[in-house]
Amino acid sequence: MSIVALAIHGGAESLSPRIKQNQQAYEAGLHHALEAGYRILRQGGSAVDAVEAAIQQMELNPLFNAGRGAALNQQGEVAMDASIMNGKDLQAGAVALVRQIQHPISLARAVMEQTPHVLIGAEGAMELGRSLQMPFMPESYFISESQYNALAEMQMQTQNKPDVILNDTVGAVALDQEGNLAAGTSTGGLTNQMKGRIGDSCMIGAGCYANNITCAVSGTGDGECLMRKVAGYSVSALMEFSGKELQEACDFVVFKKDKHVLGDIGLISMDACGKVVFSFNTECMFRGWISSDLDFTQVAITK
Repeated sequence: MSIVALAIHGGAESLSPRIKQNQQAYEAGLHHALEAGYRILRQGGSAVDAVEAAIQQMELNPLFNAGRGAALNQQGEVAMDASIMNGKDLQAGAVALVRQIQHPISLARAVMEQTPHVLIGAEGAMELGRSLQMPFMPESYFISESQYNALAEMQMQTQNKPDVILNDTVGAVALDQEGNLAAGTSTGGLTNQMKGRIGDSCMIGAGCYANNITCAVSGTGDGECLMRKVAGYSVSALMEFSGKELQEACDFVVFKKDKHVLGDIGLISMDACGKVVFSFNTECMFRGWISSDLDFTQVAITK
Protein backbone atom coordinates (compact mmCIF):
# COMPACT_ATOMS: atom_id res chain seq x y z
CA MET A 1 0.00 0.00 0.00
CA SER A 2 1.19 3.52 -0.77
CA ILE A 3 2.10 5.76 2.13
CA VAL A 4 -0.76 7.76 3.64
CA ALA A 5 -0.19 10.49 6.20
CA LEU A 6 -2.00 13.17 8.15
CA ALA A 7 -0.80 16.10 10.25
CA ILE A 8 -2.85 18.67 12.14
CA HIS A 9 -2.42 21.79 14.22
CA GLY A 10 -4.61 23.50 16.78
CA GLY A 11 -2.84 26.84 16.93
CA ALA A 12 0.47 28.43 17.93
CA GLU A 13 0.86 30.78 20.89
CA SER A 14 2.59 31.39 24.21
CA LEU A 15 2.46 28.75 26.93
CA SER A 16 -0.30 30.23 29.09
CA PRO A 17 -1.79 28.96 32.36
CA ARG A 18 -4.92 28.01 30.37
CA ILE A 19 -2.87 25.67 28.21
CA LYS A 20 -1.10 24.11 31.19
CA GLN A 21 -4.42 23.53 32.96
CA ASN A 22 -6.00 21.91 29.92
CA GLN A 23 -3.01 20.12 28.41
CA GLN A 24 -4.51 16.63 28.62
CA ALA A 25 -7.77 17.83 27.09
CA TYR A 26 -5.88 19.49 24.23
CA GLU A 27 -3.91 16.32 23.61
CA ALA A 28 -7.10 14.24 23.64
CA GLY A 29 -8.66 16.63 21.14
CA LEU A 30 -5.68 16.28 18.82
CA HIS A 31 -5.78 12.49 19.05
CA HIS A 32 -9.50 12.45 18.28
CA ALA A 33 -9.05 14.65 15.20
CA LEU A 34 -6.15 12.55 13.93
CA GLU A 35 -8.10 9.34 14.34
CA ALA A 36 -11.08 10.74 12.43
CA GLY A 37 -8.95 11.83 9.48
CA TYR A 38 -6.60 8.86 9.39
CA ARG A 39 -9.47 6.37 9.44
CA ILE A 40 -10.54 7.78 6.08
CA LEU A 41 -7.05 7.51 4.61
CA ARG A 42 -6.67 3.90 5.76
CA GLN A 43 -9.96 3.04 4.07
CA GLY A 44 -8.75 4.50 0.79
CA GLY A 45 -10.43 7.88 1.11
CA SER A 46 -9.06 11.08 -0.37
CA ALA A 47 -6.74 13.59 1.22
CA VAL A 48 -9.51 16.19 0.94
CA ASP A 49 -11.89 13.89 2.84
CA ALA A 50 -9.31 13.34 5.58
CA VAL A 51 -8.50 17.03 5.97
CA GLU A 52 -12.18 17.90 6.22
CA ALA A 53 -12.89 15.16 8.78
CA ALA A 54 -9.95 16.09 11.02
CA ILE A 55 -10.85 19.79 11.00
CA GLN A 56 -14.52 19.02 11.64
CA GLN A 57 -13.55 17.33 14.89
CA MET A 58 -11.61 20.37 16.04
CA GLU A 59 -14.49 22.64 15.01
CA LEU A 60 -16.66 20.65 17.44
CA ASN A 61 -14.20 21.09 20.30
CA PRO A 62 -14.62 24.36 22.27
CA LEU A 63 -10.95 24.28 23.28
CA PHE A 64 -9.90 25.20 19.75
CA ASN A 65 -10.54 28.55 18.07
CA ALA A 66 -12.65 27.24 15.21
CA GLY A 67 -16.33 26.42 15.01
CA ARG A 68 -17.67 25.98 18.52
CA GLY A 69 -14.64 27.57 20.18
CA ALA A 70 -14.49 30.61 17.88
CA ALA A 71 -13.09 33.89 19.19
CA LEU A 72 -15.35 36.92 19.66
CA ASN A 73 -14.87 40.23 17.88
CA GLN A 74 -15.26 43.71 19.41
CA GLN A 75 -19.04 43.41 19.29
CA GLY A 76 -18.98 40.01 20.99
CA GLU A 77 -19.90 38.28 17.75
CA VAL A 78 -18.55 35.20 16.00
CA ALA A 79 -17.20 35.56 12.43
CA MET A 80 -15.47 32.46 11.09
CA ASP A 81 -13.14 31.85 8.13
CA ALA A 82 -12.04 28.60 6.50
CA SER A 83 -10.39 27.22 3.38
CA ILE A 84 -9.48 23.94 1.73
CA MET A 85 -7.30 23.09 -1.27
CA ASN A 86 -6.75 19.99 -3.41
CA GLY A 87 -3.13 19.55 -4.49
CA LYS A 88 -4.13 17.32 -7.40
CA ASP A 89 -5.70 20.06 -9.52
CA LEU A 90 -5.17 23.23 -7.45
CA GLN A 91 -8.90 23.54 -6.89
CA ALA A 92 -9.68 25.52 -3.74
CA GLY A 93 -12.61 26.88 -1.77
CA ALA A 94 -12.91 29.33 1.08
CA VAL A 95 -15.44 31.23 3.17
CA ALA A 96 -15.10 34.39 5.22
CA LEU A 97 -17.13 36.05 7.98
CA VAL A 98 -19.65 33.24 8.35
CA ARG A 99 -21.90 32.75 11.36
CA GLN A 100 -23.92 29.87 12.79
CA ILE A 101 -22.57 27.29 10.32
CA GLN A 102 -21.42 24.33 12.40
CA HIS A 103 -18.60 23.34 10.06
CA PRO A 104 -17.05 26.22 8.12
CA ILE A 105 -14.52 23.79 6.59
CA SER A 106 -17.36 21.86 4.93
CA LEU A 107 -18.83 25.07 3.58
CA ALA A 108 -15.41 25.95 2.14
CA ARG A 109 -15.33 22.56 0.44
CA ALA A 110 -18.77 23.23 -1.01
CA VAL A 111 -17.46 26.46 -2.52
CA MET A 112 -14.61 24.48 -4.08
CA GLU A 113 -16.74 21.69 -5.49
CA GLN A 114 -20.12 23.24 -6.19
CA THR A 115 -19.41 26.80 -7.34
CA PRO A 116 -17.13 28.39 -9.96
CA HIS A 117 -15.58 30.58 -7.23
CA VAL A 118 -12.78 30.28 -4.71
CA LEU A 119 -13.85 32.64 -1.90
CA ILE A 120 -17.38 33.60 -0.83
CA GLY A 121 -18.08 35.77 2.18
CA ALA A 122 -20.72 36.51 4.81
CA GLU A 123 -24.37 36.20 3.77
CA GLY A 124 -23.59 34.76 0.35
CA ALA A 125 -21.65 31.89 1.88
CA MET A 126 -24.34 31.28 4.49
CA GLU A 127 -27.02 31.20 1.80
CA LEU A 128 -25.00 28.53 0.02
CA GLY A 129 -24.83 26.52 3.24
CA ARG A 130 -28.57 26.75 3.74
CA SER A 131 -29.26 25.72 0.15
CA LEU A 132 -27.15 22.60 0.75
CA GLN A 133 -28.93 21.93 4.06
CA MET A 134 -25.73 22.10 6.06
CA PRO A 135 -26.16 22.12 9.86
CA PHE A 136 -26.58 25.55 11.43
CA MET A 137 -26.50 26.21 15.15
CA PRO A 138 -27.77 29.08 17.32
CA GLU A 139 -25.35 31.91 18.15
CA SER A 140 -25.08 30.71 21.75
CA TYR A 141 -23.58 27.40 20.60
CA PHE A 142 -20.40 29.17 19.48
CA ILE A 143 -19.82 31.37 22.53
CA SER A 144 -17.62 29.44 24.94
CA GLU A 145 -16.92 30.63 28.46
CA SER A 146 -13.19 30.89 27.79
CA GLN A 147 -13.66 33.07 24.72
CA TYR A 148 -16.21 35.26 26.51
CA ASN A 149 -13.76 35.79 29.36
CA ALA A 150 -10.90 36.45 26.92
CA LEU A 151 -12.88 39.20 25.24
CA ALA A 152 -13.87 40.80 28.55
CA GLU A 153 -10.26 40.76 29.75
CA MET A 154 -8.96 42.17 26.49
CA GLN A 155 -11.45 45.00 26.39
CA MET A 156 -10.74 45.89 30.01
CA GLN A 157 -7.02 46.09 29.29
CA THR A 158 -7.44 48.23 26.18
CA GLN A 159 -10.41 50.31 27.34
CA ASN A 160 -12.28 49.14 24.25
CA LYS A 161 -9.64 50.42 21.82
CA PRO A 162 -9.15 48.25 18.72
CA ASP A 163 -6.58 45.67 19.73
CA VAL A 164 -6.12 41.94 19.36
CA ILE A 165 -4.41 39.00 21.00
CA LEU A 166 -3.09 35.87 19.36
CA ASN A 167 -5.57 33.02 19.21
CA ASP A 168 -5.50 29.46 18.03
CA THR A 169 -6.43 28.33 14.54
CA VAL A 170 -6.88 24.74 13.38
CA GLY A 171 -5.62 23.08 10.24
CA ALA A 172 -4.68 19.82 8.56
CA VAL A 173 -2.56 18.47 5.70
CA ALA A 174 -2.84 14.98 4.24
CA LEU A 175 -1.47 12.56 1.64
CA ASP A 176 -3.73 9.80 0.29
CA GLN A 177 -3.15 6.45 -1.44
CA GLU A 178 -3.36 8.08 -4.87
CA GLY A 179 -0.46 10.38 -3.99
CA ASN A 180 -2.63 13.47 -3.72
CA LEU A 181 -2.03 16.19 -1.16
CA ALA A 182 -4.62 18.46 0.47
CA ALA A 183 -4.64 21.24 3.04
CA GLY A 184 -7.30 23.00 5.09
CA THR A 185 -7.53 25.71 7.73
CA SER A 186 -10.38 26.97 9.92
CA THR A 187 -10.55 29.78 12.48
CA GLY A 188 -12.69 32.05 14.59
CA GLY A 189 -10.23 34.89 14.10
CA LEU A 190 -8.71 37.09 16.79
CA THR A 191 -10.24 38.06 20.09
CA ASN A 192 -11.49 41.66 19.97
CA GLN A 193 -10.79 42.02 16.26
CA MET A 194 -12.53 44.80 14.35
CA LYS A 195 -15.84 43.88 12.81
CA GLY A 196 -15.28 42.77 9.23
CA ARG A 197 -11.65 41.77 9.73
CA ILE A 198 -10.66 38.79 7.59
CA GLY A 199 -7.57 36.74 8.36
CA ASP A 200 -5.24 34.39 6.54
CA SER A 201 -7.22 31.21 7.13
CA CYS A 202 -9.44 31.80 4.13
CA MET A 203 -6.64 33.18 1.96
CA ILE A 204 -5.35 30.60 -0.51
CA GLY A 205 -1.56 30.92 -0.59
CA ALA A 206 -1.36 32.50 2.86
CA GLY A 207 -2.93 30.25 5.48
CA CYS A 208 -3.62 27.33 3.16
CA TYR A 209 -1.95 25.88 0.07
CA ALA A 210 -1.55 22.48 -1.58
CA ASN A 211 0.22 21.34 -4.73
CA ASN A 212 1.11 17.72 -5.52
CA ILE A 213 4.36 18.88 -7.10
CA THR A 214 5.65 20.29 -3.82
CA CYS A 215 3.70 20.24 -0.57
CA ALA A 216 0.58 20.98 1.44
CA VAL A 217 0.69 23.77 4.05
CA SER A 218 -1.59 25.10 6.78
CA GLY A 219 -0.67 28.15 8.84
CA THR A 220 -1.59 29.51 12.24
CA GLY A 221 -0.82 32.52 14.40
CA ASP A 222 -0.72 36.17 13.39
CA GLY A 223 -2.84 36.21 10.25
CA GLU A 224 -1.59 39.59 9.11
CA CYS A 225 1.97 38.26 9.20
CA LEU A 226 1.04 35.10 7.30
CA MET A 227 -0.73 37.16 4.64
CA ARG A 228 2.18 39.58 4.21
CA LYS A 229 4.60 36.68 3.86
CA VAL A 230 2.19 34.78 1.56
CA ALA A 231 3.35 31.94 3.76
CA GLY A 232 1.75 28.85 2.29
CA TYR A 233 2.62 29.51 -1.32
CA SER A 234 6.09 30.75 -0.36
CA VAL A 235 6.97 27.33 1.08
CA SER A 236 5.85 25.67 -2.15
CA ALA A 237 7.70 28.20 -4.32
CA LEU A 238 10.94 27.75 -2.40
CA MET A 239 10.74 24.02 -3.03
CA GLU A 240 9.75 24.28 -6.69
CA PHE A 241 11.98 27.11 -7.83
CA SER A 242 14.88 27.09 -5.35
CA GLY A 243 15.16 23.38 -4.69
CA LYS A 244 14.86 23.68 -0.93
CA GLU A 245 13.80 20.70 1.16
CA LEU A 246 10.52 21.00 3.03
CA GLN A 247 11.97 21.73 6.48
CA GLU A 248 14.37 24.30 5.09
CA ALA A 249 11.59 26.01 3.15
CA CYS A 250 9.26 26.19 6.14
CA ASP A 251 11.98 27.47 8.45
CA PHE A 252 12.96 30.10 5.90
CA VAL A 253 9.40 31.44 5.73
CA VAL A 254 8.93 31.44 9.51
CA PHE A 255 12.34 32.78 10.57
CA LYS A 256 14.05 34.51 7.63
CA LYS A 257 11.62 35.67 4.96
CA ASP A 258 10.67 39.35 5.31
CA LYS A 259 12.21 39.67 8.77
CA HIS A 260 10.74 43.15 9.20
CA VAL A 261 7.26 41.61 9.07
CA LEU A 262 6.86 40.70 12.73
CA GLY A 263 4.42 38.15 14.09
CA ASP A 264 4.04 34.87 15.96
CA ILE A 265 3.33 32.17 13.40
CA GLY A 266 3.48 28.44 12.83
CA LEU A 267 3.29 26.12 9.82
CA ILE A 268 2.53 22.46 9.33
CA SER A 269 3.48 20.97 6.00
CA MET A 270 3.74 17.66 4.17
CA ASP A 271 5.51 16.71 0.96
CA ALA A 272 4.57 14.19 -1.72
CA CYS A 273 6.45 11.43 0.13
CA GLY A 274 4.42 11.96 3.31
CA LYS A 275 7.20 13.72 5.20
CA VAL A 276 5.72 15.93 7.92
CA VAL A 277 7.32 19.22 8.97
CA PHE A 278 6.47 21.69 11.73
CA SER A 279 7.99 25.14 12.07
CA PHE A 280 6.95 27.81 14.56
CA ASN A 281 8.41 30.79 16.42
CA THR A 282 6.11 30.59 19.43
CA GLU A 283 6.53 28.81 22.76
CA CYS A 284 4.13 26.11 21.72
CA MET A 285 2.08 24.80 18.85
CA PHE A 286 -0.66 22.22 19.25
CA ARG A 287 0.20 19.56 16.68
CA GLY A 288 -0.14 15.91 15.86
CA TRP A 289 0.75 13.49 13.09
CA ILE A 290 0.33 9.92 11.89
CA SER A 291 1.34 7.95 8.83
CA SER A 292 1.25 4.37 7.58
CA ASP A 293 4.95 4.20 8.45
CA LEU A 294 4.11 4.88 12.11
CA ASP A 295 0.51 3.67 12.35
CA PHE A 296 0.03 5.40 15.71
CA THR A 297 -0.75 8.99 16.56
CA GLN A 298 1.79 11.38 17.99
CA VAL A 299 0.92 14.73 19.53
CA ALA A 300 2.95 17.58 21.00
CA ILE A 301 2.37 21.05 22.37
CA THR A 302 5.73 22.50 23.42
CA LYS A 303 8.95 22.47 21.37
